[in-house]
Amino acid sequence: MTVETKIETVQSTGSCCSADGSCHDTGAGAQAGGVTTVYQVSGMTCGHCEGAVSSEISEIAGVTSVQAVAATGSVTVVSDAPLDEDDVRAAVDEAGYELVGRA
Repeated sequence: MTVETKIETVQSTGSCCSADGSCHDTGAGAQAGGVTTVYQVSGMTCGHCEGAVSSEISEIAGVTSVQAVAATGSVTVVSDAPLDEDDVRAAVDEAGYELVGRA
């Protein structure tokens, strides 16, 4: 997503989030051929929680997309290759939450 398309999205929808509701740039090519893994995280209760978890997991090498949903505790991660669960656990811990495991 370019700055111009992000501005157009904000102007047309009133939100900086993408059309699919995620707050991260996840162009169609980003998920092609990637590995999608869904994790269960406990303790998330709001949008701030979602952002904190997403931000920490996004810093793991190879991660191309993260979508956290506080209402269900699910965190969907798309990466170039399978991730080491210990790395994901450390990122979730750093955000202040607990990785329960894979959903």
